Amino acid sequence: MGFPIYYNLQMLLFLSPALILAFIAQMWVQSAYARGRQMAASVSGFMAARRLLDSAGLQQVEIETVPGQLSDHYDPRGKVLRLSEENYHGRSLAAVGIAAHEAGHAIQDAVGYLPLIIRNFAVPAASFGSGAAMLLLLLGFLFQWTWMIGLGIVCFSAVVFFQVVNLPVEFNASSRAKALLVEYGIVHPQEMGPVNSVLNAAALTYVAATLQAILQLLYFIMLFTGGRRERS
Repeated sequence: MGFPIYYNLQMLLFLSPALILAFIAQMWVQSAYARGRQMAASVSGFMAARRLLDSAGLQQVEIETVPGQLSDHYDPRGKVLRLSEENYHGRSLAAVGIAAHEAGHAIQDAVGYLPLIIRNFAVPAASFGSGAAMLLLLLGFLFQWTWMIGLGIVCFSAVVFFQVVNLPVEFNASSRAKALLVEYGIVHPQEMGPVNSVLNAAALTYVAATLQAILQLLYFIMLFTGGRRERS
């Protein structure tokens, strides 16, 4: 059975569609965000998020700043929405769009959106699986321990499951954000172009991550089944 190196040429070629898509998505995100930052909005990211949260009856959800660029996220455990300094204070369409997206996650949490519940349950398994899988696969292929390779594939499957279930969560949050921004008059429908561009580009990054995880899992399975055929 062959010994795979994570970054060897064979695996890079196998993952190349996902890697190319990820590169395109990142370039699109950076470009869309840069353009969106130049387009003025009537309110700041904080004010937009606060308006959407309060309208959904989520006055108890706090909004905090967090260091970094595009580090914005919603913490379902602490019921806290965290925005980067630039998007918290920024009065741009990019800031408003991203803040609304994170508010969308808070609303999902409040209404019991099923994919979000499943994703939250999957987080510990995915976190453990991402690290454990590489070690198990490395040792399994090195010593040709079939049972360990199989266990590594099972662990990595948790990562794939998380990425797949995360897609509807992210798409739905963006859909909610776009609709609510227009509904509450925060962004005029004719000004939604930059918001749509930023959120659509961000969605593509999740698609690329999911595709990469799936291809990576298929690669491990291919090596596993190929090795078993050679031994038999």
